[in-house]
Amino acid sequence: MVDLFLDLSEPHRHLVHVSLRCTPATPVLRLRLPSWTPGSYLIRDYVRHLEALEILQGTERLQPSRTDPAGWRLDLCSQEPLEIHYDVLAADLTVRTCHLDGDHGFLALAALALQVEGERWRPHRLSLRLPAGWRAFVPLPLQADGTWLAADFDQLVDTPVEAGPHREHHFSVADVPHRWVCWDATMPARAAESDAAVPDSLLRDHPTLLKDVAAVCEACCRLMGESAPAAPEYLFVLHLLDQGYGGLEHDSSTVLQFGREALRKPEGYRQLLQLVAHEYLHQWNVRRLRPAALCPIDYDRPVIVPGLWFAEGVTSYFDQLLPHLAGLSGEDDVMHDFGTDLSRYLLTPGRLGGQSLRQSAEEAWVKLYRREANSDDNQISYYLKGSILSLVLDLELRRSGSCLAQVLRDLWDRLGRWGRGYREHDLLEAFSARSPGLGDRLPAWLDGFEDPDLPAYLQDVGLKLEPRRAPAADPGLKAALQGGVLEVVRVVRAGPAQEAGVMVGDELIALDGLRLRKPEDLAAVLQAQQRQTITISRRGLLRTLPITAAEPQIESWRLLVDPAAGPEAGERRRQWLAVVPC
Repeated sequence: MVDLFLDLSEPHRHLVHVSLRCTPATPVLRLRLPSWTPGSYLIRDYVRHLEALEILQGTERLQPSRTDPAGWRLDLCSQEPLEIHYDVLAADLTVRTCHLDGDHGFLALAALALQVEGERWRPHRLSLRLPAGWRAFVPLPLQADGTWLAADFDQLVDTPVEAGPHREHHFSVADVPHRWVCWDATMPARAAESDAAVPDSLLRDHPTLLKDVAAVCEACCRLMGESAPAAPEYLFVLHLLDQGYGGLEHDSSTVLQFGREALRKPEGYRQLLQLVAHEYLHQWNVRRLRPAALCPIDYDRPVIVPGLWFAEGVTSYFDQLLPHLAGLSGEDDVMHDFGTDLSRYLLTPGRLGGQSLRQSAEEAWVKLYRREANSDDNQISYYLKGSILSLVLDLELRRSGSCLAQVLRDLWDRLGRWGRGYREHDLLEAFSARSPGLGDRLPAWLDGFEDPDLPAYLQDVGLKLEPRRAPAADPGLKAALQGGVLEVVRVVRAGPAQEAGVMVGDELIALDGLRLRKPEDLAAVLQAQQRQTITISRRGLLRTLPITAAEPQIESWRLLVDPAAGPEAGERRRQWLAVVPC
């Protein structure tokens, strides 16, 4: 048994005081801090936030030797219990890091729980000390003594911890208890000594939220062909920020971040429900139906996971449809959302030669989470392209009388339900079993840069894509006001600006001698196919460069019902929007 004690009682210091107690079984003991959090594929070097490490055995202070930046070795003279103390800086507000202030605390335990060699598969007990008036929300079994018990280290670091003076709401999905906790970062926290509950402004503004979330959860169960969720209970933690978007899946919980600014938009509430659907569906697809490369998880180093396109792409595809399956969005909403994704995809040049879908998954550790100004030219997200391919696969399977939901169910029944990881041949076999030959065609779509025939697949369900061109000539760059300066933030590869010698970071001064002060000024004076001069400032030096803007380019695509489509296509569209097998 390993005991982990976390002291959050001084939130103004933004430090979590950690105490770990264990009894060594060998004369040499190794300790390691994970380098990443499952579900977020980037080495984050959490050890950079660890400080003041102290190890005691009885009254003796031990001096560990460093084996690498995140690892320590202890040479012991006895097997007496050890006490390990250290602090972790908690000042990073994401779903995969730790954040502690006077309003709340959030802990991603992979970022602060040391792994004790030889103890990974043994129980870990979690204890918390909180400021007065705070409560802890932990998706682990609560013990009679007020601690929480994890079956092993993996379950411990899969446990997000939220704490604060928050209100907890309860609902059920197929008799499985669910909890909803929201920290509203846009509202002042109540005083610790107050007995009043924190006003839940989100539920005030959206009184049907819990009912709608439950409906989305039930839709996920229907999608999987299950009568109940995979988890025995479930916790939602939402950080409601001024701006922000993201989520991280866990076996029996999820942590979401969403912005109030987005909620003010007509589609904002639907996007929140889609985020809920995405992370909730992950309790099957990713957490239990898992790529073999993540069985078991290596917390120290990156591992190539070619199946991420399926894990995230299929989930992203269904998160667009699940609110519709739940009866919370209409056909027009689905068309709008898929049209937005198709537009993003078709307007990302990296899909044409920068990265194949397989490469995108394999390079997740070094590219997707490390976007740069040139990323659109040499990358394509496996979330986005995986979702578009999932649309194609669903429509192709429907030509054979099946659907993508059925393939997902098959894989769950054959592998996920039994805790077996899948490899690519398992995916290919599952697709071929429902549509003969599809498994043979799929590798070319994963490895190539040529799209499947999107217009033909969309015609199957009576849909078409309609382009919209920009109103102004195309300079091949994007500019934004940064600190009062009109700065180039993107240069399109092989576009007019790059050919002229413009670079990201340049300040735009003038075009043909006319002062540029905001992005619209550039569009107003550009002329397609006309030689003009653009004045920039780079490293304090003024330069004047010749530039010839291109004709107006397509700036977006819309997904529309094709009025020329026949009733058969309309019926196929109805069946597609029904999502689940008939």
